[in-house]
Amino acid sequence: MTDIESRICVACIQMEPMIGDKEHNLTRSLELISSAAESGADLIVLPELCNTGYVFKTREEAFDLAEEISDSHTVRAWAAAASAHDVTIVAGIAERKGNLLYNSAVLIDPSGNVGTYRKNHLWGAEATFFEPGNLGMPLFRVGSGLVAVAICYDIWFPETFRLAALQGADLLCVPTNWVPMPSQPEASIVMANILAMGGAHSNSMFVACADRIGLERGQHFLGHSLIVSQAGWPVAGPASADREEIILATINMDDARRYRSLNEFNHLLRDRRTDLYGSPVSGKQTIAVSVVADVRESQ
Repeated sequence: MTDIESRICVACIQMEPMIGDKEHNLTRSLELISSAAESGADLIVLPELCNTGYVFKTREEAFDLAEEISDSHTVRAWAAAASAHDVTIVAGIAERKGNLLYNSAVLIDPSGNVGTYRKNHLWGAEATFFEPGNLGMPLFRVGSGLVAVAICYDIWFPETFRLAALQGADLLCVPTNWVPMPSQPEASIVMANILAMGGAHSNSMFVACADRIGLERGQHFLGHSLIVSQAGWPVAGPASADREEIILATINMDDARRYRSLNEFNHLLRDRRTDLYGSPVSGKQTIAVSVVADVRESQ
């Protein structure tokens, strides 16, 4: 390993947004961004919908709080912070686009360029406020690495990690608002952490998850933000369940590609049996026919 590689210090900010109090949320996010930058962060990830809070009472409330990305007071403030601190920021935001609403995340680099990801998989009542994402899985250049973005429930789908990896992503940034899962044992690692670790390992890709904390209109949020190596093991966190904090890890994004070969024989992307991955129905039929043929030949 040489010194001329894609080393980057990643920070995940765990904070407690206040529903509807956008000025407080923005001020607090800027304070935490400054602290993360002072600690050496190059890339800073904030939680899902961290500008507005999460539990909207009505679509009208969500619409009033949302912002057009191209004319967003919040985005302008984050862009000024990215420039002042020479950092890249990934942050969740309620996006208004005409008459439509999206649960989105923006990626803002030090030059002020803004990229947008819209959440593809909506959780619970989100579907009554937001449209499903329509931008696919865009990749963004950060330094000499490639970064993808997902939001919360997106990581319950292995396809999220795989699509990012197949497009060449080295790091998946996840603004999130994790909630407890049914039947989760109290002493166990939270399911979201397991999913992040599994997706990282199965695709040799770094994963940085920034969660929120607190109780909002009766909904409890889990905290436990974490940063996972391309091998699937935490390199920072999990954070606490109930405190605002910043976790940091220096990663080498080149390792994501380097270690997709598990050994001289196996590669996580090349070994995929795409000939078997049709629809679930066709897959079952193919397997059944093969089993019948094997039984007949043995008789």
